[in-house]
Amino acid sequence: MATYRICLIEGDGIGHEVIPAARRVLDAAGFSAEYIDAEAGYEYYLDHGTSVPQATYDAVENTHATLFGAATSPSGEKPAGFFGAIRHLRQKYGLYANVRPTRTRPVPGAYENVDLVIVRENTQGLYVEQERRYGDTAIADTVITKDASLRIGQFAANLAMKRGKRLTVVHKANVLPVTQGLFLNTILDHAATVDGLNTSTMIVDNAAMQLVRNPQQFDVMVMTNMFGDILSDLAAGLVGGLGIAASGNVGDQFGIFESVHGSAPDIAGQGVSNPTATILAAVLMLDHLGDHETARRIDTAVNKVLTEGPRTRDLGGTAGTDEFTNAVIKALA
Repeated sequence: MATYRICLIEGDGIGHEVIPAARRVLDAAGFSAEYIDAEAGYEYYLDHGTSVPQATYDAVENTHATLFGAATSPSGEKPAGFFGAIRHLRQKYGLYANVRPTRTRPVPGAYENVDLVIVRENTQGLYVEQERRYGDTAIADTVITKDASLRIGQFAANLAMKRGKRLTVVHKANVLPVTQGLFLNTILDHAATVDGLNTSTMIVDNAAMQLVRNPQQFDVMVMTNMFGDILSDLAAGLVGGLGIAASGNVGDQFGIFESVHGSAPDIAGQGVSNPTATILAAVLMLDHLGDHETARRIDTAVNKVLTEGPRTRDLGGTAGTDEFTNAVIKALA
């Protein structure tokens, strides 16, 4: 009997390639799981008029964790009835912590000795998607609450205490003292009660520069939703790009783990997508579930293939999705 029940959502575009690749790696590593396939995303909306069906809610709620592939969000005015699947699931299930590790991998051009985690508040800020337009004027609300700020601050502080005991609160309170100030001061008040935690603050534009100039100075960084979205992509660029960037969406009850990259419709269906980010998202999922031994084995196998090859096109190689996945499976053996 399987130890875990895992929901798999391929989503859109290359999600149909990278999720099966990650599942093959999990199986090869001996992870004991029953998989429940579910659907969500823009492609599903086009066929059925909704982004997430009830069957997917049922699957998420009745499994131990969810592995999500990729989602398309069309730019410009959204079609009637459409909503971004992954953002919706984050909100619905209270997945308030978006955890995005950035660690040096053996790929060309990567910064050396980078090992940091960006913790992004995942439910508020500008991403509440409360927009409206009055003629030629468009307004978007940003929502910051003390409760949500305290919750993410506690999460980030706990994570920092398990790592290097260093926490950087990234903000723009110098320009937005009401909203960003509430976020900043709530986290600082909590951090002051954590014995042994070394807490600093940094304005977001300086944080962007410092990540490029000296990312080794950071351990755990916590910030609001949009800042986390932007800076985590910047951080991924330091160590090899979005093809190796994984993230976890974590709440008090549920966890959804995903690659940071999008659905890449320009290469979807060609068998050339890099599955590394989704495989590493599965590693985050395993750690979340407590299967640290399997997580380390897969992580080590990925690093071995990134070192010795074959690498995918985005990392300077020629391997397709299957060739890279086969190499990881071989390295596991």
